[in-house]
Amino acid sequence: MRSVTHLVTVVELDDGTNGPRSMSVSALHLAVLDDGTRRILLDDRGWSEWGPDGLWERMTIEEIADTAVTVVGPDEPHGDLTHEDMEQDHWDFLAERLRAQGVAADAAEMRRLPHEVELGQRLSARLGRS
Repeated sequence: MRSVTHLVTVVELDDGTNGPRSMSVSALHLAVLDDGTRRILLDDRGWSEWGPDGLWERMTIEEIADTAVTVVGPDEPHGDLTHEDMEQDHWDFLAERLRAQGVAADAAEMRRLPHEVELGQRLSARLGRS
């Protein structure tokens, strides 16, 4: 049975507003398997930012990577749930999603995997770093 070697989040320009003072991106969260194939974990994440002119010139790859890891991570607690509850639920959900695809996945192991962030072609070009 295949297993997960690391996680990748691909950040790409979204179809939202991407003007001189705004940025809208999507974040596709993937598991990379031992054979090099990728499996989708989350495909419904992303974010937008607004600011003064020059937003794109000031935006760094590190800021984008940090935000990407946050938006594909556990949601904020609500109700009686704690941060720990939300984190456990998040990793359990991702592991179950992989197991349903025939991939050996354990929530505790997944949370320790390396997590890379890749910029999509359009985002790299917009940042002037293609």
